[in-house]
Amino acid sequence: MVESEVRRSPDLPPPFRLVTLREVGDAFAHACAHAGELGAGTLVSTGRFDVAEFAVILEPEEPLASARLAFYGGMVALCDALAALAPPEKPITIEWPDVIRVDGGLVGGGRLAWPDRTDEGATPDWLVFGATIRTAFMRSTDAGEHPLATALEEEGFSDFGSDRLLEGFARHLMVAIDHWQEAGFGSIAADYLSKLTPGSGVHHAIDENGDLCIRGDGNRIEARRLAPALRWPSWLDPKTDGPRL
Repeated sequence: MVESEVRRSPDLPPPFRLVTLREVGDAFAHACAHAGELGAGTLVSTGRFDVAEFAVILEPEEPLASARLAFYGGMVALCDALAALAPPEKPITIEWPDVIRVDGGLVGGGRLAWPDRTDEGATPDWLVFGATIRTAFMRSTDAGEHPLATALEEEGFSDFGSDRLLEGFARHLMVAIDHWQEAGFGSIAADYLSKLTPGSGVHHAIDENGDLCIRGDGNRIEARRLAPALRWPSWLDPKTDGPRL
């Protein structure tokens, strides 16, 4: 297993344990491949200058059908961590299910994985929530050429290093888990829905299985299934393994 020594910084709340990979590493793939040996609470991070990339290992105690809802908690924590580092009144929104936008521009998003061939009614051995956020454009990229994409550097974030974002994510994830345990998943769903890109005359709700229900004009209802939507991140460019431009 290619793994550096466990770092003592950034400052993470218990029970998180940090594993850092070299710049060429893939935090999400590494966490999925070694989830069983690394265990719950491990945060895997990759040291890249253009993106903040990390993944956290979870060990649920419920069937996959409901354990998958942890994806929403991860997205809430990621947005809240970004908001804490953002300039005042900078809008940070979610495009269902996994895209994060800053002032309308795509910066990255979240993703979720579980062991292959896990039955919906079986408890998965692990879940991995991964996050990738573009912090700066590559030197060869002109930000003006891609009006639908952005980076934290372009949006005026200050002191937004990957370590700061990782710290914030860990702390906000703990808050989300506490709220979930105290008030049920409804509190997480409400928080997530409040961050969705607003749509005129549209009402959103999240079902018990995680599917998104959209009620539009004339009470027309559209359902979007979460499980199939998580098979491949909609924000990910397969050619670059980074956020789409």
